[in-house]
Amino acid sequence: MAVALTMVQMKVAVLRHSMSGQRAGFVAIGAVTGLVLAGATIWLGLSGAEVLAATYAVWMLGWIFGPAFAGGGDETLRPEFFTLLGLPPRRLAAGLLVSAFVGVAPAISLLALVGLTVLGARQGLAAALVSLPALVLQLAVFVLLSRVAVALLGVALRSRVGAVGAGLANGLVLALLGQIWVVFVALGQSGGVPPVVGTVARYLPSGWGVAAVEAAASGDWGRTAAALAAMAVLVVLLLAAWAALLTRRAGSARTAPGGRAPMRATTASGAVLAKELRTWSRDLVRTHQLTFALAYGVFFAGAPLIIGIPVMLPLAGPIFVVMAAALSANLYGTDGTALWLTVMTPGAADVRGRQHAWLLTVAPIAVVLTVALTAVADGSWPAMLALLVALLGGGAGLVPLASVYALIPGTDPHRRGGNPLRSTEEDGAVTGMVYAVLALASLTAVPATVVAVLTGWPGVVLAAVTGWACYWWFGLLAERRLLARGPELLETMRTGRRPAVTVATGRPGKWTRYEALPRRERIIVGVCYSIGALPLFPQGVVPAIIKLNGGDTRAWFLAMYLPPGLQWPTIFFMIALGLAIYATGVIIPFRYKAGESQQNADEPAEVPAT
Repeated sequence: MAVALTMVQMKVAVLRHSMSGQRAGFVAIGAVTGLVLAGATIWLGLSGAEVLAATYAVWMLGWIFGPAFAGGGDETLRPEFFTLLGLPPRRLAAGLLVSAFVGVAPAISLLALVGLTVLGARQGLAAALVSLPALVLQLAVFVLLSRVAVALLGVALRSRVGAVGAGLANGLVLALLGQIWVVFVALGQSGGVPPVVGTVARYLPSGWGVAAVEAAASGDWGRTAAALAAMAVLVVLLLAAWAALLTRRAGSARTAPGGRAPMRATTASGAVLAKELRTWSRDLVRTHQLTFALAYGVFFAGAPLIIGIPVMLPLAGPIFVVMAAALSANLYGTDGTALWLTVMTPGAADVRGRQHAWLLTVAPIAVVLTVALTAVADGSWPAMLALLVALLGGGAGLVPLASVYALIPGTDPHRRGGNPLRSTEEDGAVTGMVYAVLALASLTAVPATVVAVLTGWPGVVLAAVTGWACYWWFGLLAERRLLARGPELLETMRTGRRPAVTVATGRPGKWTRYEALPRRERIIVGVCYSIGALPLFPQGVVPAIIKLNGGDTRAWFLAMYLPPGLQWPTIFFMIALGLAIYATGVIIPFRYKAGESQQNADEPAEVPAT
């Protein structure tokens, strides 16, 4: 107990001192999104046990596979920190487990599990009382499943087969979660949740709490005790498994086995190209990311086949390109302090070499996917080729550009811990960069794709022009930035601390950078950019398209549940609301003007060396 309480105090102290600057904004965004999802889950407690059990299965999958997308999950306290204390593995695991309940994600999940109490309260006092230990045990199961999954993934990333397998599994699950509307439509077509889905969801660990509450409501106390005991036993088994996996964590970097063929490059760009190609083939973290992007693209585009819609299949290649660009956007950050080699070698042509290596790694796979699936689905060749060409050029330009303009300090590859996915301390910043590059890369293909849809093959020509322009111009900007600010970027990589920025004042002026805004405004802007898409697209644009095409699919579209006379007004209101939220996020930076040059209040001031 003393070890657990000490670790809880340590985590609280770390979180208290780290909730500043950009990280606080990302935490606020995640909290707002999580509260919305938790509220929706509690509301589903009124809909019946089948729907609630299926919803908790989705929460469980999020806990298991979410860390693969978010850089390894929350590891504020790592096992490596306590190696020299000589704690037994089970005591260390128990202490880390207790500290894992401190944070935003566990609190939101606990709130979502209140749906068990809502379900039980509708069926009597006894069921409501049983729901209290059930939701605590259910949360412990979620947290431990997440920790064991991260530990297993770390073990898997020690071999090429494991890295590929983990990438395929993560890509499949997250793609299906991203296309959850397909499941809703399929359920709507079948008249609700099929009985088999509710039965399977109850047998999953995420449904044992629902089973306990239902049994208590019917007076079957034997089944109630069995369900609660099963969760308690599972917690003990998962804790033991996690303790065993903690002993296998190591601090050395892992690379895929490969030959030692010498580099025969004769130019600086060729040397960078050869080095990067070897990194893409030998670094198991990059292997995992590339496999994840490929699996996500294929499964995301193939998910609508569940309801008999094949039109998205040709998009597998373009989705793969966008996801690969987003996951590799912090290219220089993941290299660590090796950046000094570039800084100390003028004219090294580093940016162009990295662009060529990225294209040679991603383009062949994307071309094969797009051509094959377009032929299978009988898609539009001009539109698909224009989209692919434009995205390849945009991705090749944005990857180095985002990396040097928004570099996130990372861990040197040879110092990566037992969780290889955790290459940086700033998980929120990395997640924000991924989403930003996803959006920007998609925007680079909009002009050419629109022209291809309207005119046909001229759009492919325009895609070649815009793709080459993005590749050349963005690469040139990145190269100039690297040459001009190389020492500052290296200092950021070495210390993990960004240079001081001026704090903006409340006077109108030109556009103010996000990090120069006051903390409250940063949080507001971040929340606006995060939730603006919810009313605009899922509740506004998509139902408008459904109505224009004469469909009547309800799924989770609010307007489709209203009387016909209120559907279009609701759609217009949701579109206006989404645009207003985005406009708020854009207008706020114009209200602030850079004030006197001073250290950012959110960052600790450095003490000059004596």
